[in-house]
Amino acid sequence: MTVTVPTLDALELRGKRVLMRCDFNVPQEDDGSISDDTRIRAAVPTIQECLKRGASRVVLMSHLGRPKGVDEALRLAVVGRRLAELSKLAVVQLTESIGPLVEAAVKNAPSGAVILLENVRFHATETKGDAKLAAEYAKFGDVFVNDAFGTSHRDEASVSGVARLLPSAAGLLVAKEIQAFGRVLNQPARPLVAILGGAKVSDKLPVIDNLLPKVDALLIGGGMAYTFLAAQGHAVGASLVQKDQLEAVKGYLAKAHKLGKAIHLPSDHVIAQKFEEASPAKVCAVDIPDGWMGLDIGPATRDAYRKVIVGAQTLVWNGPMGVFEWTAFRAGTEAVGRAVADCAGYTVVGGGDSVAAIELLGLGARIKHISTGGGASLELLEGKALPGVTALDPKQKSPARA
Repeated sequence: MTVTVPTLDALELRGKRVLMRCDFNVPQEDDGSISDDTRIRAAVPTIQECLKRGASRVVLMSHLGRPKGVDEALRLAVVGRRLAELSKLAVVQLTESIGPLVEAAVKNAPSGAVILLENVRFHATETKGDAKLAAEYAKFGDVFVNDAFGTSHRDEASVSGVARLLPSAAGLLVAKEIQAFGRVLNQPARPLVAILGGAKVSDKLPVIDNLLPKVDALLIGGGMAYTFLAAQGHAVGASLVQKDQLEAVKGYLAKAHKLGKAIHLPSDHVIAQKFEEASPAKVCAVDIPDGWMGLDIGPATRDAYRKVIVGAQTLVWNGPMGVFEWTAFRAGTEAVGRAVADCAGYTVVGGGDSVAAIELLGLGARIKHISTGGGASLELLEGKALPGVTALDPKQKSPARA
């Protein structure tokens, strides 16, 4: 599926109020401080570009966490402060996201102001895509820019709802994300290699369904690998297996054989008797003894996977190879991460755990594209349309506001 989106070039920004949806849903420490400001940093170029193009005001919307009504711990003040530090801009922080106080603040703000509305999910109907709430947001902009890739798979009032009401475009971040995944999914340079990991095979079967006809090789690791190995008749000990997915997995193995596509599975493992960080670990061959569980891919698998990875011309990675948070079971994910970094082809890493692993290993600068949206990137790999992206199409506009 080819996805095209209108970019900032499609909008006249000079003298206009730009209403922008950002993804400032950043991780926080127990004291409320921001532990990773990647998503805030990612929004700065689009904000600066809108101001450079003469926007009279840039009004920012975002959510933070999953509040049930107003939650003092999830106000966006901490985000506003960090945004001001990173952008070197004065940020006007509001304690509401709709209503007369916001209208007055936007109207009276000086030219070139950046205004941050309060957490949009303080409104219960935000996540329901409420059209009335979207219309309230739309009062604050002449045009709309979606730069929140991480929420573009959700049909919410501040994401797709506003986009249907105002002339709209993708911000620099969303446009870059769409371009990156388009390069993977549509006429990629070959060989195209996909690496899938993570705990549950059920989470990745829709991705496998969409990618299998496209890829030249599929490498599988993490907990999901044990359902595949069990489907092949291997002993997997106490490893995670989704028994209700065995028949589906057998079907994909048969489909891959019919299509002549290679599905690579672990040939050895790092195993332990307990799912505990300090549990003694050892390496075993493909069949896992009773009472032991696979928690990482083994050294032979790491070597085999590396050979496939470094030979790719296009590569996408979603999901770790094991319990990488624990040092004893990190070697597989680290080996794959370093192989992806060494790959000379076009490399895309998506999914929270994979991105976290890349950052943990300090390899981010060597990856061609690191996605900011776990759920959104997964749905693109599944071949799904993203509501927050399709709503940018001018044909989706409400006749009353088009």
